Amino acid sequence: MSKYKIKPHLPEDLKTYSLYSRESKVKISNFAKVLAPEKTFIRFIDSLPDILAGGDYKTFISLMGKAKKRNKAILFALGAHVIKVGLSPLIIDLLKHGWITALALNGAGIIHDFEIAFTGQTSEDVELQIKDGQFGMARETGEMLNDAINLGVKEGFGLGEAVGKMIAESDFPHKDMSLLSAAYSLNIPVTVHVAIGTDIIHFHPKVKGEALGEASLKDFFLFCSLLERLEGGGVFINVGSAVILPEVFLKAVSFLRNKGRSIEEFSTAVFDFIHHYRPYQNVAKRPLGKKGKGFYFIGHHELMIPLLAATLKSIDA
Repeated sequence: MSKYKIKPHLPEDLKTYSLYSRESKVKISNFAKVLAPEKTFIRFIDSLPDILAGGDYKTFISLMGKAKKRNKAILFALGAHVIKVGLSPLIIDLLKHGWITALALNGAGIIHDFEIAFTGQTSEDVELQIKDGQFGMARETGEMLNDAINLGVKEGFGLGEAVGKMIAESDFPHKDMSLLSAAYSLNIPVTVHVAIGTDIIHFHPKVKGEALGEASLKDFFLFCSLLERLEGGGVFINVGSAVILPEVFLKAVSFLRNKGRSIEEFSTAVFDFIHHYRPYQNVAKRPLGKKGKGFYFIGHHELMIPLLAATLKSIDA
């Protein structure tokens, strides 16, 4: 028994509301639209100057093309902001066309993905909602995601597969906009890396710490297996995660090398709207092996990811 005199709170008697009743800032009507492959777009990329970011981008796209042609791993690690700014249709399209072989998300990623699938909108007004303790209190988000995780652990799933299965097998009206559902249907692995206490579902009554921990730990070791497939020219891309996913990536690379796995020939890239310390050090610099390059591209996700998606699709044209 703990010797602390202060007892922890418990997630009981929580005052929740229906997700349907909440005004959200992001609606699927504002999401990005998928472009058809167009060869003229790759000619536009070729016209960029071979100087600084222009030259880096051309080199990076060339490495992406080689990775796909050689059937090497192309892993996208996504911060939740990528989903919140309406980019899910583009990511799903890249999944369908073989430009992404696995996804990694943080805990917030499953929340926004679920809410989009369930109601077609997400992203509450935190500044308004937190003033009276309403922030994070959407009942369906807390109940259904925790139910999926708890059931998934009983069935031997990691967190990403558990939530993906739940959404894919649901009758949610907008599940065609769900990354997790699309990946599950395509049999593309999704790993979810949780920091306890960072996500709203962690204080809802159905939360189980043992289930969260077991499911996310299972996903970490699956993530390690996915990274092993980078060897030989694969590419790892971190988009919009400033801390969690860069830290997970660094530890996974160390784990693999400690076990004697060769992970020396691969490249990495960071896409973010400012230059962060950890993504630069932990993705674009420290983990690189004897072969491969690290890149850092700065710009708003809602501009840079459509640019990337259109470039990759143009290679297929």
